[in-house]
Amino acid sequence: MSDLSIRAATERDIEAVLAFWREAAEGTSVSDDRDGVARLLARDPEALLLAEWDGHLVGTVIAGWDGWRCSLYRLAVAPSRRRQGVSRALLATAEERFAALGGRRGDAMVLDGNERAHRAWEAAGYAPQPQWSRWVKTLVS
Repeated sequence: MSDLSIRAATERDIEAVLAFWREAAEGTSVSDDRDGVARLLARDPEALLLAEWDGHLVGTVIAGWDGWRCSLYRLAVAPSRRRQGVSRALLATAEERFAALGGRRGDAMVLDGNERAHRAWEAAGYAPQPQWSRWVKTLVS
């Protein structure tokens, strides 16, 4: 995996990230647009981590820190690079970021029906908390 590198995204990466998510991510989010990603980068420039293999985008994770919680979103790996350590490297980088910021626990948003993702998260040491449910309200139409 010496050809794999991880870095924080910049505004120049937004269109490539959005295209990548359409290919590699499960489901979509109300924030999956240029403005949503730009707001993320403006608020927390180190939050969106990109994995590149020989200069090509092969993985992403959002490692958001609000001063209290460590939140993980949008862990996605290119289908051609799955099961090659990309998600493990992304999560290790995210966890290092959280530890440096004083974070105590990482919380991941994972779709209930995404069995492949469940296996990846479990392999990384994460477990579901059945006593919690996610409650949402869309603020824009």
